[in-house]
Amino acid sequence: MRLIATCPEETKPALEQELAALGVGEMRPGFRAIAFDAEPGLAFELHLKLRTASRLLRVLKEVPAHSPPMLHSQARRIRWHEVFDPQHSFRVESLGGEETMAQKQVITQVREAILDEFERSVGQRPKVDPKDPRVVVVAHLDHGRCMLSLDTTGKSLHKRGYRESGHPAPLKETLAAAILQFAGYDGSQPFLDPMCGSGTLAIEAAMIAVRKAPQIHRRKGEFAFEWLKDFDRELWRQTQDRVRAEKLDAPPAPVMASDIDPAFVAMARKSALSARVERYITFDTRRIQDVEPPAPHGLLVTNLPYGERIGGREADLRPLYEEIGDVLKQRFAGWRAVLLAASASPWKSIGLKPTRSPALMNGSIPCRLLHYELYSGSRRTPKQEGRPQAPLEST
Repeated sequence: MRLIATCPEETKPALEQELAALGVGEMRPGFRAIAFDAEPGLAFELHLKLRTASRLLRVLKEVPAHSPPMLHSQARRIRWHEVFDPQHSFRVESLGGEETMAQKQVITQVREAILDEFERSVGQRPKVDPKDPRVVVVAHLDHGRCMLSLDTTGKSLHKRGYRESGHPAPLKETLAAAILQFAGYDGSQPFLDPMCGSGTLAIEAAMIAVRKAPQIHRRKGEFAFEWLKDFDRELWRQTQDRVRAEKLDAPPAPVMASDIDPAFVAMARKSALSARVERYITFDTRRIQDVEPPAPHGLLVTNLPYGERIGGREADLRPLYEEIGDVLKQRFAGWRAVLLAASASPWKSIGLKPTRSPALMNGSIPCRLLHYELYSGSRRTPKQEGRPQAPLEST
């Protein structure tokens, strides 16, 4: 199968690393997407295991499309009645458009071509359902060529099904997984989120730690590939069983989360219970100023307050960011810290120099992912030799 995994452009390196770790060979990166080939068994496994992808597309054919009539003629040649049953509803989505053909025209031409092919081949037209179809056909028009694909995921892969509503600034599950990927988290080191909010980072960390596939609890029929004519039900069952058997009984190292607001801690704990990882996470209610490292070494990852969503201003956040920096300097020597901060926030008030700070988007908010290596005062880097050392510095 020729597949395409989609994701935000800035998290594409995380998706590429994840695909490689899962056994995908040659990859062809594009804008907000990575194309690759996979056997059916691996394709099923990717639907269950991918943490950073938004969705997976299965390419059917790429056709010339220099005009609306040409696109209709080419799309009509595909034997759609062999792809899905006319009893199943469908819709067409368009990714991209050109001056010669707007997205609405692309959708119309492909949709009518599918209906015409069914009418000609089996004498029955499937229902068009723009809201909740069984089958989604994706048309991507680019420079006079149209790639026709099937969305095989159904609902977006970020919808794990465990999140409790009510937090003012939730972190999307796929973004949380990408942050953990960028942080190099594999479950072998202690993990701490001291400002856990709705708990998404800790829950994703726990699933990584016990090798739990994020989509393993999807119900029958929720993946769109289950409604295609060539769906191999026995291979799908075998893949599910094998993926379930890979899960560990307990994480190799502790996963901990805390927050100042007991309501958020309760929300995070409830979400973890829905994700069936609650027993792998230690939750606590406390201020970040009171947090102590649970081990000599580990990884601290958190999503800092932005101000925009929770009513604060940059001036209000500066003292908090200074206190966060003090906590890291004074207590977390030997740890690594990875902090997601809004680009417009006073993140420099943390008082540590990040080793790197790549740009990310959290929804519509431009952010920086700040990486810190926290060393004790007794450790010297080459640049620090021969000069007085502060109690704690970051390189």
